[in-house]
Amino acid sequence: MIRHLRWLFAFASVLLFVGGCSLTAETPAAVPAPAADAAAPGYDVELVFPSDAYPETALHIYDAIELGGASDVCTIDRDGADDNRKRSLAGIEPQSGYDRDEWPMAMCAEGGEGANVAYIDSSDNRGAGAWVGHRLQDYPDGTRVRFVVAKPALTFGDYTAEREALRSEEAEPSSSSVSYANCAAVRAAGKAPLYEGDPGYSAKLDRDRDGIACET
Repeated sequence: MIRHLRWLFAFASVLLFVGGCSLTAETPAAVPAPAADAAAPGYDVELVFPSDAYPETALHIYDAIELGGASDVCTIDRDGADDNRKRSLAGIEPQSGYDRDEWPMAMCAEGGEGANVAYIDSSDNRGAGAWVGHRLQDYPDGTRVRFVVAKPALTFGDYTAEREALRSEEAEPSSSSVSYANCAAVRAAGKAPLYEGDPGYSAKLDRDRDGIACET
């Protein structure tokens, strides 16, 4: 009987010893979360626009981004281009010899109502459009394209914008003798904006017919 009791007592001691170990075991340390990856850029592709080849279009894009606060990223949305074009050009009448250039472009999801619109020489603008279309033709809708546009060294015909500005400084011509090929030339001469009655003002430069041409 005593031997039996001793056996029970020994068994109970073992259970208490084992249980005590399990209660006092250390809790494993928490594994730190992996470090977050660096923030991804807000675009998928970078496109360097040839400012010297299409200077008027380049200046418009440059001004819209740098001065107007427009996005430099175009998210390709070809299906929405027609609707965007209608909304961005609403109320802006066409002019002979010029295209109504939009930034962001109609093919960008960022385009549409509120886009920056300027009258651009048709040959410059259509050449630029063909260049962009060719470069982006293999990218699917949804691709985010960041446009890198340097301020162009503009040329018009056989003279530079700098020479046009110099001509304006060398003489004080009458209102009827001053003319500008486009708003890029006005800006280069440091005369923008032009108000109706100012030397060089013309209806072709005043896209919305409010009496103020080449608004910046």
